[in-house]
Amino acid sequence: MGAVGGTHRLYRHAHSPVHALPPHTKLAAVLAFVVVVVSTPRTAMWAFALYAVLLALVARHARVPTAFVLRRLLIEVPFVAFAVLMPFVAEGERVDVLGLSLSVNGLWGAWNVLAKGTLGVAASVLLAATTELRELLLGLQRLRLPPLLVQIASFMIRYGDVITDEMRRMRIARESRGFEARGVRHWGVLAKSAGALFIRSYERGERVHLAMVSRGYAGSMPVIDEVTASRAQWTRALALPLSAFVVCVLGWAL
Repeated sequence: MGAVGGTHRLYRHAHSPVHALPPHTKLAAVLAFVVVVVSTPRTAMWAFALYAVLLALVARHARVPTAFVLRRLLIEVPFVAFAVLMPFVAEGERVDVLGLSLSVNGLWGAWNVLAKGTLGVAASVLLAATTELRELLLGLQRLRLPPLLVQIASFMIRYGDVITDEMRRMRIARESRGFEARGVRHWGVLAKSAGALFIRSYERGERVHLAMVSRGYAGSMPVIDEVTASRAQWTRALALPLSAFVVCVLGWAL
């Protein structure tokens, strides 16, 4: 399903305690967890293993399969490629590994990027898998994010699929006329298509804005659902970052 209806491809419908938590509590918990992970010394490898266990427990309570999370972790492949290069290009003390001369600082840096990046992405995947887009926007409003940013995100989500469909129709129109991009000489056509898409998107935005103004829009969207959270729900949501914080403190102490 597309994002227009409030459901996105990362979301996994289920009835679980994690799905039932208010969105702003989950947003705060994920943000706090990521801050704790980033603050952990890179030498405390056991701490990162415990963080992974904590996320695995959350995934189990949320009824999100491991394969589902692993497939979505492929988004960090570019960061993995960057991390793989670090031991080869970093300076400092060198060490031989399988006949290769690698930088010690580069190895630690690669581990730091992979461990913290993977945990952060995994936490974000679990957030997206248990929270619909509409709920995320409501959570951002509840956390007092600037209303303009929330509105921009809302329209981006709502009209992202519309723009994608427009691109698809333009591509089909080009191909129906025998066009096929085969090299640099066709970049001009693609550039003109991109310009036409921008103009169409801009004009659509103007029409939508005029339609909203004609219906009473004055710079802020009405709040239809007021999202609240009880103390018990906050406690359940913050169990993850608080547990990670204890591990982080032990990591610095040891």
